[in-house]
Amino acid sequence: MPTIKVLNQQGAAVGEMQLDDSVFGFEYKEALIHQVIVAQQNNARQGTKSTLTRTEVRGGGIKPWRQKGTGRARQGSIRAPQWKGGGVVFAPKPRSFSQKVNKMSKVTALCSALSAKVSENELIVLDKIELTAPKTKEVAAILKALGAEKRVLLVVTDENADVVRAARNLPSVTTVNSDLINVYDVVANEKLVATKDAVETIEEVYKA
Repeated sequence: MPTIKVLNQQGAAVGEMQLDDSVFGFEYKEALIHQVIVAQQNNARQGTKSTLTRTEVRGGGIKPWRQKGTGRARQGSIRAPQWKGGGVVFAPKPRSFSQKVNKMSKVTALCSALSAKVSENELIVLDKIELTAPKTKEVAAILKALGAEKRVLLVVTDENADVVRAARNLPSVTTVNSDLINVYDVVANEKLVATKDAVETIEEVYKA
């Protein structure tokens, strides 16, 4: 089992924690991680864009001039795509971009991404996070003491509502509840900072 130091809010080691092999000691599967992230991003797309084809644009029912004898190119409608105000060729219409990914594939990809964070020393475990007040500057001070100020994923539990509120104004910090952690957030952020309780929750949910 991989072992990681547990730090306090000042960045000092206060103990160690053994991580579960089936979650944090997983083989790195880059192709699967990529597949799950692409599906996750596609599932977030609204797919509501819509423009009009030549048959849907108002007007243009009459032929603008006769077929021959004018010296101009033949035209059938002023709503053809080459005309200003005309329809759009292959106009985009509302559609679903959703992709189905098997549950086990999602779990495997997440465990693989978490394991990569451990192997690259990008996982920081805190014993707890206590704020005197839900102030942004307090969370910023904690992250600075941990050396995690850029592109940070802060994983907390339900008991840390004040931390979520305080970290909301930090543009480089993404806060997520431990039961809502996902592959994209893990990969997109450089550091993963989690409380000890959050790590235990992740292990409980995703343990093989």
